[in-house]
Amino acid sequence: MNQSGQKTSANKPLVIKLVVLTVAMFGFGFLLVPIYDIFCDILGIDGRPDNTAAIINSESVDEDRLITIEFMAALNEYAPWEFRPAVVSMKVHPGKLYRTSYFAKNLTDRHLTGQAVPSVTPSQAARHFRKTECFCFTSQEFEPNSSRDMTLQFMVDPDIPDYIDRLTLSYTFFIKQQVALEDSRAEG
Repeated sequence: MNQSGQKTSANKPLVIKLVVLTVAMFGFGFLLVPIYDIFCDILGIDGRPDNTAAIINSESVDEDRLITIEFMAALNEYAPWEFRPAVVSMKVHPGKLYRTSYFAKNLTDRHLTGQAVPSVTPSQAARHFRKTECFCFTSQEFEPNSSRDMTLQFMVDPDIPDYIDRLTLSYTFFIKQQVALEDSRAEG
């Protein structure tokens, strides 16, 4: 009995260390996303566009400066979509509102719901790219074999640094939900 008591007391430091290690690993995993966000904000490398409402003021348009915006579209591998920008590039004056669109087509015989995720490069320009209307704000529903142009209305903030004369707006379009036409009729 004494020996088992000694074994229990000998294992006690090991059990405490394992419990502390488990709690620390859980805490690290839980805090990983906020730590990553803080790290990216400090370094300015997040690449996410500013989704706050843009204030349009015609007096703040910089008519002396042009910035080239390149539009790109990407799909996940084997995605059953056709997806492309209406124009591949556009020269814009900071502070002025512009409008363009992206074309999407469901290439299947099923109802699809898609979502576009934007990215702006260089990452320092992301906070200066303002969308006032964008198909990326909501999920996009597509009937079988249907297509449409999806609107993007934006401006580049006049406070964008002078060294940025070109930025790229890229959207990745992916399937959010896929339901067979027969299943959707049965449920509805």
